[in-house]
Amino acid sequence: MQYGFTDILQLLGALGLFLFGMKVMSDALLKMAGSKMRSILATMTSNRFLGIFTGFFITSVIQSSSATTLMVVSFSNAGLLTLTESISVIMGANIGTTITAWLITILGFKVSMSTIALPLLGLGFGLTFGKSWKTKEIGNFIIGFSLLFIGLQFLKEAMPDIKNNPEILSFLSQYTDLGYGSLLLFLLIGTILTVVIQSSSATMALTLIMCAQGWIPFEMAAAMVLGENVGTTITANLAAMISNYQAKRTAFAHLIFNLIGVFWVLLLFYPFIKFVSWLTVQVGSESPYVSAAAIPVAISLFHTCFNIANTFLLVWFVNPIAKIVERFIKAKEPVVAEIDKPIYITKDAAGYPETAIYALQKESKNLYKNTVFEIVVHALSLHRADIKSDLKAKKVVKGSKVDLGVDVRKLYQTKIKTIYGEIIQFATTTQSKLDLTQAQNREISKIKLANRKMVEVVRYVKELGKNVSKYMDSENEHLTKTYDKYRKDIVRVLRIIYLFRKENENEKHHQKLVELKQQAKKKINQDSKTIDRLIRNKLISADMASSLVNDNDNFNNVIKGLIEIAELLYTTKDSLVENGDEPSTTQTYTPPKN
Repeated sequence: MQYGFTDILQLLGALGLFLFGMKVMSDALLKMAGSKMRSILATMTSNRFLGIFTGFFITSVIQSSSATTLMVVSFSNAGLLTLTESISVIMGANIGTTITAWLITILGFKVSMSTIALPLLGLGFGLTFGKSWKTKEIGNFIIGFSLLFIGLQFLKEAMPDIKNNPEILSFLSQYTDLGYGSLLLFLLIGTILTVVIQSSSATMALTLIMCAQGWIPFEMAAAMVLGENVGTTITANLAAMISNYQAKRTAFAHLIFNLIGVFWVLLLFYPFIKFVSWLTVQVGSESPYVSAAAIPVAISLFHTCFNIANTFLLVWFVNPIAKIVERFIKAKEPVVAEIDKPIYITKDAAGYPETAIYALQKESKNLYKNTVFEIVVHALSLHRADIKSDLKAKKVVKGSKVDLGVDVRKLYQTKIKTIYGEIIQFATTTQSKLDLTQAQNREISKIKLANRKMVEVVRYVKELGKNVSKYMDSENEHLTKTYDKYRKDIVRVLRIIYLFRKENENEKHHQKLVELKQQAKKKINQDSKTIDRLIRNKLISADMASSLVNDNDNFNNVIKGLIEIAELLYTTKDSLVENGDEPSTTQTYTPPKN
């Protein structure tokens, strides 16, 4: 039989059509259910068994373990999934990918899909002209589904006719009776094919067709399937190469998980495939050793049994696997630079709304609880340890009468300005480029508003710091007493915010924050009256009076700002909206002047 260059091109073209059909189908499903799938992935991984089910469910729906794995890598990169959660999801994805093999086996070999594929293609094309986006994506899904089986039919036709030309197998015969050597060879072939094609489903389709046409025996096909399970991990590892260490760990855990599975199955290979052969007969098919037509069913069963057995064997060893991965891939300490830069908002985090929002939240919370907290405390000549302690506010203020020499402007330039600009730019880009729900758009707007208020708080504190240093230990006891009162109020607010953050939105502390904000509003008039009294009684000079009047507003603005930032970042309630100060979803980025 002549099988020349043209035939090879036809084979490659058929494979390309199959892959394209799978991509169109998978992309359409991701667009229709993508946000829901990602939401499930982000929330339904509280324990390893739920994680396995989540990975299985998502992969079964979108028909792509690679897409699920890449999603997991992205979520790990953004810190949305822990390493152990990622491992359990990938275990489930490995089981979910077996659905594709059954789809091909049942519909591709048992049913003549080629007779209805073209009419389905026409139906799908017609639906793409629909008005709603869902109708269009359903049309794209049907087109992808049809192209997948048209490609499968072309693949079957493009394969060499082995049955009538057995001499083609002569070069393979010398490699099929080498025992474990043959198994390792075909395992390597399966791995290489999957790496080259970048789709374990496409390699599985090729394997099933080669089995159905008698090209390779059952044992060698099973070895190729094992190789495909190794090869499919390469996609995730390649994607993780440019990501952070969390993503690298997730991808490497996928590789270790599959390698362990392949290792123990190779040790028990012949008993395992005999069990699969027996199971094939039990489900109503012939033995794969007797009929070549039964091999696709047996291979699908082998693929399913391998992944289920491997998952339920290794699910008890998720933590040891995680420790092995952590030993090989060390956590990288952030490089200390003169100017602080974002840690969480990265290019990888911009891939999905969920990862983008999570990264924005973490970056903003990190800026608030560390940098802004430090600047506010030190600018007012206080100490963070005292704020976190149980000392009464009066004692904290009394014991903090030393100017710490804080340059707020320099701290803003080195620790806030760059991060603030990056957060606002990242948030605005996310709102303009990603398909966000109204709730997601609103969440990003709240984060932008919180960051703007952080900059405002730092600006107020910069003005306050000068006078606090000047008057906190003044010869004028009335002035010192007033500034001590301001600082005590700040200590109380910062302490409640610290406890509120520490105890994860404790309702008691949230209520206390609301009360403090209401008290701050009432105190504005009271403090103004106190200042008026000091002026009337000539207890303070004109310069002192001017400073007090300005600082009274500044202190109240700091308190109000700190509380509102905490509410925006740490609560699901939006008191700003309740009060009519709704954050706009179309805010633009205006660089700070200071």
